[in-house]
Amino acid sequence: MATVEMGYGKGTIQVEVPDNKILHIIEGKQTEPVQDVRAAVREALANPIGTLPLNQTVQSGDKVVIVASDITRAWIRHDLFLPVLLDELNSAAIPDSDISLVVALGAHRYHTEAENSAVYGCEVVNRIRILQSCAMTTEDFVYLGTTSRGVRCELNKHVVNADKVILTGGIVYHLMAGFGGGRKAIMPGVAGYATIQGNHTFCLDDEVGKGTSSACASGKLEGNNMHEDQLEMAKMLNPAFLLNVVLTAEGEFARFVAGHWHEAWLSGCETVSEIFGVPIQEKADIVIATAGGYPKDINFYQGTKAQDNAAMACKEDGVVILMLECSDISEPPDFMGWFAYESLYDREIELRKAFTVPGFVALQLGEQIQRRPHIVITLPENKEIIEKTGMYAAATIEEAMQLAEEKLGRSDYRVTLMPHAANTVPLLIK
Repeated sequence: MATVEMGYGKGTIQVEVPDNKILHIIEGKQTEPVQDVRAAVREALANPIGTLPLNQTVQSGDKVVIVASDITRAWIRHDLFLPVLLDELNSAAIPDSDISLVVALGAHRYHTEAENSAVYGCEVVNRIRILQSCAMTTEDFVYLGTTSRGVRCELNKHVVNADKVILTGGIVYHLMAGFGGGRKAIMPGVAGYATIQGNHTFCLDDEVGKGTSSACASGKLEGNNMHEDQLEMAKMLNPAFLLNVVLTAEGEFARFVAGHWHEAWLSGCETVSEIFGVPIQEKADIVIATAGGYPKDINFYQGTKAQDNAAMACKEDGVVILMLECSDISEPPDFMGWFAYESLYDREIELRKAFTVPGFVALQLGEQIQRRPHIVITLPENKEIIEKTGMYAAATIEEAMQLAEEKLGRSDYRVTLMPHAANTVPLLIK
């Protein structure tokens, strides 16, 4: 009998599975974290991928704009590496007075001054000018061209008018664009609202009524219309340089990648795949997954990251069991409200009118629930809300396993366990 501790809220649940029933235990690759952040950043800037070093990319007199992710990506820890980037620019004859930081809000709300300090650090906020790119402020955007897929590319004027643009951010698996980071600092980061809407609709099937597009998926770049459209927009801007981070499973810096905005980013994507992409030989009948506990399971929206990865490890006629405490299950309202629509078709139609990422997640989740039963081990008071989504609620692992066996209708099943499913992506070896 194998016993695996699975994160649940601020505690754990012990899961016992007979050895002969275990197919996989999916865990990310153990990675040594960066010990000296300043040295690692300087090394990356001096030895970039696909372009000249930073000090040869900029020259005295250049007006430089750094594009940085907003507070929803606070895990990137810009405050720990942006001061090093500023110092290196100073060494290359670019004074702080010639540097601006543009907050890549996309369609998110504006930051407060306190949030700017929290995300980028007081040193950065005190040294350089901070601007914010909010997609709804139409007068801030200029037209650069139209992509081959017919999307008008409108980007923030402060970014477009800069002499040199440096992209920063973090690279992770992304459920629609394949991977985050890189070109996403531009689209949706500093793009206008209509541009974002036009690009994001590629996540939906070309035919109305067919729901989400299978071409837009975690880890998928080739043939991903959303990603390829973003690349076209990035090429129109042609940023001068990129500095992106890759984290370990524990949230520490694993690597800094720098250089050409696309080539360096691709190298970072490879590192993400090495750490978080886990090869599997086959899919399981039952997948038992946890996001990893609090705060990754504080609400169901956060928990869907684990759900999406767990579904990738499960057979079409299998069952997914999720351990999500969801102490704040009703949040955020712009996600849970999507389950009020009676049908997936209605959900899709509303999403086509005004695309939102929470709406897409709700639609994709609904599609996956239709394919196979999902059982959620959660707080008893969450039962009604969970069942409104189309899933089954259970209070214990024993109750969940009994229900899963009933849904399968047989006892000769194999189980895959995913103790950190929010981060690990199963990659089926074909």
